[in-house]
Amino acid sequence: MKNILLFADPGIDDSIAIMYALLHPEINIIGIVSGYGNVDKEQATNNVAYLLHLANQTNIPIIGGATRSCTGEYPVYYPEIHGKEGLGPIRPPDTIKGELLNFSEIFNLVENFKDIVVVDVGRNTSLAVAFILDDKFGEKIKEFHIMGGAFFVPGNVTKLAEANFYGDPVASNFVMTQVKNITSVPLNVTNKAIITKSQIQEIQNASSSPLIKILDKVYDYYLQAYQKLIPGISGAPLHDVLTLSLLMNPDMGSYLKRDVDVQIFGEARGESIADFRVGSEEKESTTKIYLSLDYQAFIHDFMTIMSK
Repeated sequence: MKNILLFADPGIDDSIAIMYALLHPEINIIGIVSGYGNVDKEQATNNVAYLLHLANQTNIPIIGGATRSCTGEYPVYYPEIHGKEGLGPIRPPDTIKGELLNFSEIFNLVENFKDIVVVDVGRNTSLAVAFILDDKFGEKIKEFHIMGGAFFVPGNVTKLAEANFYGDPVASNFVMTQVKNITSVPLNVTNKAIITKSQIQEIQNASSSPLIKILDKVYDYYLQAYQKLIPGISGAPLHDVLTLSLLMNPDMGSYLKRDVDVQIFGEARGESIADFRVGSEEKESTTKIYLSLDYQAFIHDFMTIMSK
């Protein structure tokens, strides 16, 4: 059983990742840090509360994260991908509102649980703040898993940058350069984590979970957005789900250990940089970068967990 502190900004992809975590028998979500990203903080929080309500797991604390990036800029949202409310066509009932705990609850959880794994599938602002408020925070966490970056492949918001790193490059560079024991799950592998509509339908036919009842509507909106972005794509890539899936199944892909920097300014803003030259592996690094994926293993894991 893994004790996971999840940082998220749901968003469709984040929401499906939360569903996966809630349904996984070997994941114990000890808290969800809700912040800006795909939608604003308030809407993200209501989406988290709605998913916890559907899963009948409202005992999981929701912690208030950041409202904007360390750059000071106001966030840019992507309703064409995630919908105005972040769940595609679905609007959580007005009766369900997320009640946020103070950010300090993160540090209470760290004291009360052992072997905590931090998973950040959103902008890295809130995670950076945790280190700023407690410089010993990293020593109390077993490992960190970050969905972010792009190596050897184009970005998805610019020609160089992946969305999470681009959204707050200051925080991402801080996290990637200062934090030990990070596993980076970049677009190299997440772009390959494609789930098709027929697979979603198969899951719905197999599961009676209230979470799964909304899965097709959420997924269809996401798929239509990707079909406009990438004509001919067979399905929608679930970037954030893969981050959790690789955490639970680390042999499902291969990785190299390299230090990572994130560009902060200019045209290269948000670009993730690592040295993959022959001989560079001699430099000790604690950062793992996934570069390949066993796609069939991922499909099997996703279908199995989501169909429970």
